Amino acid sequence: MRKLSYMGMMAVVGATGVAQAAELGDVKGQVVFAGATVPKQAPLIVNKDQQACLAKGPILNEELVVNEKNKGIHWVFVWITDAAGNKPPMNPAMAKPDKKEVELDQPTCAFEPHALAMREGQTLVAKNTAPVAHNVNWQGSPAKNPGGNKIIPPGKDEKISNLKADKRPIAVSCNIHPWMKGWVRVFDHPYFAVTDKDGKFEIKGVPAGKYKIWYWSDAGYLGGAAGNNGYDVEVKAAGTDLGEVKWK
Repeated sequence: MRKLSYMGMMAVVGATGVAQAAELGDVKGQVVFAGATVPKQAPLIVNKDQQACLAKGPILNEELVVNEKNKGIHWVFVWITDAAGNKPPMNPAMAKPDKKEVELDQPTCAFEPHALAMREGQTLVAKNTAPVAHNVNWQGSPAKNPGGNKIIPPGKDEKISNLKADKRPIAVSCNIHPWMKGWVRVFDHPYFAVTDKDGKFEIKGVPAGKYKIWYWSDAGYLGGAAGNNGYDVEVKAAGTDLGEVKWK
């Protein structure tokens, strides 16, 4: 089949917004801390169930996790939208999620992972592999993800379905252990990532064209108010390497 240019691809986008054929490209980069001194993760105050919670050592604050070696920032959500901030054209091969479920665990009184990205239609499985009870309290926007609060005994889990794609993230906490905090973002497309321990990310299989790219962490949007509108990015079929993305 002949590959289409971006404009040709857009011409065959149907009412569903799904392109029938397109040149596809990957987007990668590394989100790095722009400050001169790398901040340290402070230990959190753990005043309950200490034997279980501190079994693997102190629990550290994950609001800003910066790699000392390369200044890469962990746990940054990165995603792509069209120019208006809406769902981008989609590669038909990626129309459905690969997995039906994604997992969020809390083995030592901290959410693992701290930041979890998922697609609409997937089920969030909140696990408790700790020897003590937890509760999972999840709260998003009232219109899309009004939330809930469930006790999870040791060795059990809670399946949370019908989460909706939203611009607002879902905050996750545990009332039993109030220092616990995590985030879930739900998307209606596959073009998202969460940075790894080196601050690196890669978003695969994006139809070539011009888009917006967004960065969000516990600290808010990259660039503050300016980041609320995303940043222009062109995805090329040969791939787009954004290099170091400075978090100021």
